[in-house]
Amino acid sequence: MDLIPKWHIVHKLQKRKLLIAINCVAGLSIFFFGYDQGMMGGVNNAVDYYQTTMKFGHQDPVTGAPVIDNTLLQGGIVSVYYLGTLVGCLVGGWFGDRYGRIKTIALGAGWAVFGATLQCSAQNHVWMIFARLINGWGTGILNAIVPVWATETAEHTSRGQFVAIEFTLNILGVVVAYCGCSFYQSPGGNSSSEFVWRFPIAFQIIPLIFLFIICWGFPESPRWLTKVGREEEARYILGRLRGESGNDLGKAEAEFQDIRNIAELERKSAKNGSYIHMLFGIGSGKLHTGRRVQLVIWLQIMQEWVGIAGVTIYAPTIFRIAGIGNKQVQWISGLNDIFYMFSTLICVFTLDRIGRRWTLYWGSVGQGIAMFLAGGFSRLGSNARDAGDITKASQYGDAAVAMVYIFTFVFGATWLTVPWLYPAEIFPLEVRAKGNAWGVVGWSIGNGWLTLLCPVMFKAIGERTLYIFGACNAITIPMVWALYPESNQRTLEEMDLLFASDSIWVWDAEKNFNVLREQNPGLVQAAQRGNSVVDPETGLRKGSVARNMSLDVNALKGIENGNGHMNGNSEKEKVEL
Repeated sequence: MDLIPKWHIVHKLQKRKLLIAINCVAGLSIFFFGYDQGMMGGVNNAVDYYQTTMKFGHQDPVTGAPVIDNTLLQGGIVSVYYLGTLVGCLVGGWFGDRYGRIKTIALGAGWAVFGATLQCSAQNHVWMIFARLINGWGTGILNAIVPVWATETAEHTSRGQFVAIEFTLNILGVVVAYCGCSFYQSPGGNSSSEFVWRFPIAFQIIPLIFLFIICWGFPESPRWLTKVGREEEARYILGRLRGESGNDLGKAEAEFQDIRNIAELERKSAKNGSYIHMLFGIGSGKLHTGRRVQLVIWLQIMQEWVGIAGVTIYAPTIFRIAGIGNKQVQWISGLNDIFYMFSTLICVFTLDRIGRRWTLYWGSVGQGIAMFLAGGFSRLGSNARDAGDITKASQYGDAAVAMVYIFTFVFGATWLTVPWLYPAEIFPLEVRAKGNAWGVVGWSIGNGWLTLLCPVMFKAIGERTLYIFGACNAITIPMVWALYPESNQRTLEEMDLLFASDSIWVWDAEKNFNVLREQNPGLVQAAQRGNSVVDPETGLRKGSVARNMSLDVNALKGIENGNGHMNGNSEKEKVEL
């Protein structure tokens, strides 16, 4: 393959080894994302940061705990980052669909290095706000494109597993951030050195520079290459990903033909792929991109409102509400993140077995119970302290901490991965990066909104904030059941069939999907194991042309001849979308 440089890793590795290598690079980006989130939980507790440089609080002379005088400024510095990710993801989605996944990863990494450099050199809160905004742009670009690149290279049978592994590295980033901040602070958390918060911020520059350099040696998405007409490269990369001999060769060719069929069908359907057209579904026909956009935005918003944004960034505050002393808060928060990281391994082994929907179901139940109990135990502990019963107060405080641990453990096994995987799966190839960007928009709105409100809510209503999180978990169960079709064990090309129904309800979507599969037997066949779909003489897929295929269940009724072929004289032979 002369079109791809000889030093490229795609020539050195193939099949699972190549997929693992791609997963490691994607995981490096996700590691940075997790590190940057977890870092602020430690930075917010650095005396020089909140008292001397940012000036939104002071240190309690007795306990050594931070006392926040300006909760809006504290929350604003944290949440403005998510305004940056919102803008960045839209840029990343547009850039990714136009110029490719690899170039977009490089752009995001380079921009994030610039933002991190500004953050670690901040001299006041205005500087820090703009630095966080710029750093968020880079993160938004990466978040918009990396899940798409990962899902477009993975096999449909193990797509969830590979993305779940990446999010284990995401939480490893959170753990490293917390441990780093704790290590450089004195045992009492009273260090006044700038180093304890500037170094943790600067540390993220290392993986970002490495990501920027190494991504150029990795393969472009074969689906994007097919979309832009670089079919020879796409075929070669798919062959290296799936195998180049025996049944593997046929599987790679079948997948390529599915991609080409769907790309052709999508080009005939959507009239415009702009963000505004996508949001309102204008001109999308049977692709229903507007519905898909709403689904991913609200899934990401609810991911934050089930409680994780508050727990990740404001865990020390939650533990203080539960009565934990300032000297213990930092290491308890760090230990919580370690359990959080190991819990993500559960998702690695269950996500492709029980599916996306059931993963969200059991997560919502476990998280909701844990949040309600954490709030209840915190209130009981506070009442016991007010009554002078220190022993009971300590016991209730420990119980509240245990509930927070259970919450993060269940979240790591369930809700952490699915809201990031789902947007990268369900959008048409023509606008997949933009579609995933809409998911990041939802995440940015949910995270920014919540991190801005969290310090205000914790100060105003205390542990009752946790009841709000518990209620949000309860809301997600009927929401997922009624509105979110299952994407597990389905190829990316099958998603257009899954969302072709005019009804928003899951049961109608599934019924319509089955009808379309029967009406369009040659449209997507890579998911059907054991079937020969490649012509042995030409090497091409049998019936690979999408000209006579449709996403309208009524388009093909009554127009087939006795041999099962389309009637060439029928006006409905044309694709109706």
